[in-house]
Amino acid sequence: MDKKGFIFDLDGVIVDTAKYHYLAWKNLADELGISFTEEDNERFKGVSRKRCLEILLDMGGVTVSQEQFDAWLLEKNEDYLQYIRKMDASEILPDVPKILDYLQAQKVPMALGSASKNAKPILEKVGLSGYFHAVVDGHETTRAKPDPQVFLLAAERLEVEPKACVVFEDALAGIAAARAAGMYSVGIGDPGVLTDAHRVFRNFTEIQLEFIEGLLQGRA
Repeated sequence: MDKKGFIFDLDGVIVDTAKYHYLAWKNLADELGISFTEEDNERFKGVSRKRCLEILLDMGGVTVSQEQFDAWLLEKNEDYLQYIRKMDASEILPDVPKILDYLQAQKVPMALGSASKNAKPILEKVGLSGYFHAVVDGHETTRAKPDPQVFLLAAERLEVEPKACVVFEDALAGIAAARAAGMYSVGIGDPGVLTDAHRVFRNFTEIQLEFIEGLLQGRA
C-alpha cells in the first residue's frame, strides 16, 4: 500500500467555528451599517480575513484608508477570539474523533490545512493537537484557497506525494484548492453546493470506516 496522507480543513470540518466568524463579521457589519446575513457569510468560507473584509466593504460601497482597514481587521479578530477562548471539546463536530482515532490507529500521517491564523490554539482548546503531524495555517501561507499552497505545504510536511493525499473540506474554495493540488477531495456539507468534490457527505456521521479503508487501499 502506498503511503497516504490525510489533510483536514478546520472551520466547518473539525469544529464549527464558522458560527463565531459569522457573529464577529456581523458585529462589524452592523457597526458599519452594512446588511450581512448568514447567506452572505457563505462567500466568506475558506477565504482569508483580508479578502473577507474587502468583500464586506465592497458590499457596503465603503472605501477606507489602509490604516482604518487594518484596524477593522484587528477589531474583527479580537471579537472572534473572545468567542473561541471559551471553546472546549464539546465544539468538535459529531464523529470527527471516530475518523481521527481510526487513522491514528492505522498510523496514517495527518495534517491540518487551514486559512485560520488561530488554528493551533483552537486545536489545543478542543484537545485534538496530538492527532496532527503538521499544522499549516494562515501564518505560513501567502496565497489563499483556491490556490493549492496550503495543501501542497501540508503534503510536503507529511512527506507524502500530493496525489496520495485526501483532503476534507467544507468550502468551494477549499475543494478547488484540493483539486488544483491533484488531491482526492471529500466535501463535508451540502452535496448540491460541493459539486466539484470527488465525494460529499453532509457530516462525519455519514462516513463509514469502510470508506476510509477504501481510500487507504486506493479504492476511492
